Amino acid sequence: MKQLDRRTFLRGLGAVAGLPLLDAMIPGSSLVRAVAGAAAADRPPLRLIFIFTPNGMHMPDWTPGKEGALPRVLPSILKPLAPLRDRFSILSGLTLDGGRAHGDGPGDHARAGGSFLTGAHPKKTGGADIHAGISVDQAAAPVLGRDTRFASLELGTERGRQSGSCDSGYSCAYSSNISWRSPSMPMAKEVRPRALFERLFGDPEAKLSPEEQARRKLYRKSILDGMGDDARALKGKLGPSDRSKVDEYLEGVREVEKRLEHSEKDESPADGLEIPKGTPKDYATHLGLLHDLITVSFQADLTRVVTLMAGNAGSNRPYRDVGVSEGHHNLSHHGKDPKKLASISTINQWHATRLAELLGKLNNTPAEDGKSLLEHTIVVFGSAIGDGNRHNHDDLPVLVAGGGAGLIEGGRHVRFPRETPMCNLYLSILHAAGVRTRAFGDSTGPLPNLRSAKPAKAKAEEKKGDEGEKAKAKTF
Repeated sequence: MKQLDRRTFLRGLGAVAGLPLLDAMIPGSSLVRAVAGAAAADRPPLRLIFIFTPNGMHMPDWTPGKEGALPRVLPSILKPLAPLRDRFSILSGLTLDGGRAHGDGPGDHARAGGSFLTGAHPKKTGGADIHAGISVDQAAAPVLGRDTRFASLELGTERGRQSGSCDSGYSCAYSSNISWRSPSMPMAKEVRPRALFERLFGDPEAKLSPEEQARRKLYRKSILDGMGDDARALKGKLGPSDRSKVDEYLEGVREVEKRLEHSEKDESPADGLEIPKGTPKDYATHLGLLHDLITVSFQADLTRVVTLMAGNAGSNRPYRDVGVSEGHHNLSHHGKDPKKLASISTINQWHATRLAELLGKLNNTPAEDGKSLLEHTIVVFGSAIGDGNRHNHDDLPVLVAGGGAGLIEGGRHVRFPRETPMCNLYLSILHAAGVRTRAFGDSTGPLPNLRSAKPAKAKAEEKKGDEGEKAKAKTF
């Protein structure tokens, strides 16, 4: 059979589906590939996911007690991640100086959103003259996304506004977005799983007549139904292994579609939040569907860069399913009240549970070389505020997960010297992604020790000069 193009798509009635990497897309015979293994194929691409959680963290229940290997018993917030302890590390001591006031007064939540992936200090304005910085995902997207259908995907769970004042004179654009294409242009996020599904699998080249559009809407036909002929024709040209891969992938897409249909049966407003039509009422279901779609988009190589806002900056969502009826933001102003602190910890653990579900999906989905997608992904999860009561932007809760194509060592707690810029981590990620840049945001150099067992405290005590320059030269 003639080698299949990597960008092969299945098309149907107004729909298009990318395919996972098949043997037929790799040069050389199956015997050669069996002998040479992964070396016969191109190295799987690096994928990036950046996840923002609002209102900080209850740090005593997040931070491991010591540096080095993660303890056998994890802090309570991290316990849902225990089965994946060797696939993530906790990074302590990182700072987002751009989130601080710098004379601008209150507005820490807006600054948290605007600085999380940019490292920039957002301009205090409620008008059209917003200004933050280019975010790390958008710095990576032109390189990682040049061969994909979507250079990046920007997702969230709460609809945001792009204008008006949302936090002490700061534009709502800062609270609602973490992805910025330019200092004045945020990337609006998609919060509706159905809309994301149709964006991923809708055919932009299809010219459906009004009658065809009405028929498809009336019968709510699966996007896969119209691809039957295309899929059968393709599978007739493939070997048994590839046919199995195509079937498993399409079955996975159909399962996501079924879950979407089920979730859409109950779209009533939840807890007074402004939830657009097409969004599941249940928060865990909402995030789960977004996680499913992230996984599918990686599997078919539709994109390699994703940002996800688990909540807008300053979100006041309650978490009634785990017994927390008071709003998250209200609770974050805890005043050291033990009951409020316990509720915050419960919310934080809820988010860690959702993260564990995403990492599990990626870990159970094969990548191009037969290893898991998680093995070839860097996931950054955290908040741009440490303690919600203090509104501090130093010693932030930061978790880095995934194999990063062999570039990241998991299972550790690494503490960096005070005031180490968060942008040092981003600079290291950009280098790993193949972006040639000497600096990003307020970075002072790539972040060292992400694979070294040597404690960061010892590195901080090393002599300056040549040794300091060597430390700056290290990357992932």
